[in-house]
Amino acid sequence: MKSSRIFRIRTMALTAIACMLGQIFMVADAQDAGDYFHQNCAMCHTVGGGRLIGPDLGGVSKRDDRAWLIQFLQDPKAKIDSGDPHANQLLQDANGVVMPTPPGMTPALADSILSYLDSGPGAAQTQAAGPSLSEQPFTDAETVLGRRFFVGQLPLASGGPPCISCHTLRTVGGLGGGRVGPDLTNEIGKLGGRRGATAWLASPPTTTMQAVFSKHPLATEEILPLLAAIDDASRKEQPEGKTATLKLSGFGCGGMLIGLVMLQVAWRRRFRSVRRSVIRAQLRGEQ
Repeated sequence: MKSSRIFRIRTMALTAIACMLGQIFMVADAQDAGDYFHQNCAMCHTVGGGRLIGPDLGGVSKRDDRAWLIQFLQDPKAKIDSGDPHANQLLQDANGVVMPTPPGMTPALADSILSYLDSGPGAAQTQAAGPSLSEQPFTDAETVLGRRFFVGQLPLASGGPPCISCHTLRTVGGLGGGRVGPDLTNEIGKLGGRRGATAWLASPPTTTMQAVFSKHPLATEEILPLLAAIDDASRKEQPEGKTATLKLSGFGCGGMLIGLVMLQVAWRRRFRSVRRSVIRAQLRGEQ
């Protein structure tokens, strides 16, 4: 009888401890999910703040199937490539911007993030990441300054590389800019306007840009001029990338022709010298 009572007491104590530990871990998971969301998701999504590059995630689990969301978060591009109609609708709504795969995403982490988003008003509510910039029309001075930042005539404050290293704009002269990343001429519209583009530049979500700009973030006073330069390029009538491509092709063809002419001249001289040697040897033999 006594041993049975002791057993029940121990069971109750262990159950209470397990419940306490469960609550602690749930709180820790929620905190981790919240930190993860603000570091990796808030540049493209708000929770209760309206659409940004991606949709407002307030109440997302009520709109979409939770299992589907967990699958999507692990590899958005694979879900899109599979022909999933809802994933492709999200892509269309985002103006063709494919959601990058969140780093280190697992089913457990995805579930924790959804629980964090479902927590309702309070900690999960967030507006757009990044600085709040003026919605006033860009000035000519801002456009000129942004173009200088873009091409590297002015160094970025934190030491990051100039945009032209990987990107180009319609207004970039010469042979254009880099082709590692996309042409940024029309990107402001694709990113949902100035608000979305600001959030993207303040905390880039792509793996390539994160590797560079996580240690060399753009300053607020650099983002506005860069957006002004990109906006100015989008208003130009010149066909996107056509001039730079034609120039590059022209230089390439011209260089090839010059090279062929030089080879022709060199080989002709060589043949002439060989023929002279043969003729002279024959003449000496006849004599």
